[in-house]
Amino acid sequence: MSIPSFGIGTFRLQGQVVIDSVRNALELGYRAIDTAQIYDNEAEISQAVAESGVARDELFLTTKIWVDNCARDKLIPSLKDSLAKLHTDYVDLTLIHWPAPAHGIPVEEVMHELAEAREQGLTRQIGISNFNIATTRQAIAAVGRDAIATNQIELSPYLQGRKLTGFLREQGIHVTSYMTLAYGKILKDPVINRVARSHDATPAQVALAWALQLGYSVIPSSTRRENLASNLLARQLRLTDEDMALIATLERGGREVSLDGLAPDWD
Repeated sequence: MSIPSFGIGTFRLQGQVVIDSVRNALELGYRAIDTAQIYDNEAEISQAVAESGVARDELFLTTKIWVDNCARDKLIPSLKDSLAKLHTDYVDLTLIHWPAPAHGIPVEEVMHELAEAREQGLTRQIGISNFNIATTRQAIAAVGRDAIATNQIELSPYLQGRKLTGFLREQGIHVTSYMTLAYGKILKDPVINRVARSHDATPAQVALAWALQLGYSVIPSSTRRENLASNLLARQLRLTDEDMALIATLERGGREVSLDGLAPDWD
């Protein structure tokens, strides 16, 4: 099974806002939806799907297990609760949201429980999110690298993560990029805008195309239908080698998300 290259993200979207965003995305042709237990919007996503009329078997649903639910006696019950909110018998992909080294639950234990959830048919694929090289190695030791469908990590032209993505490539673990637009900071970057003008594209399309061209999946979010439609066009944008080389120079360690007690020591 593969991970869709393009999906709709729902981080920080709740209530009617997320319902409208997901429904618009589905109407525009999106078929992959990324959510998480901590986003507190799984039920609203279910409502948006129901209103869209898109069949369940046409969708790729991802959710993430929050750190409070990673213990052996909590992970599977919490996933079942997510399924109830999403009104589905299974999700296509379940990720461990953060390795949470200060939370006291070994990666091995969490991954074994996640693999058990897959065996029970609650999720079709399993993976990790925000894992560095060391914690990814622990996950591999627990369940094998072939079992890990993806590592969803923050990546943008300002945070290119070459060491970690290189390691994941060596291990055959797919990369999913989140925060690809760096909270919108990328949209004002002079280099990105110069590349965008040369292709008659938007800065967002350039950043997304950059990630896609590197082989990553992307899950941008938007509350505006026109932006959702525009972002999809990144799939048709082909950047030149010169464009990619220019964007490579933008690396500056520009991390936007790193939560105390949850994040590992970043590579």
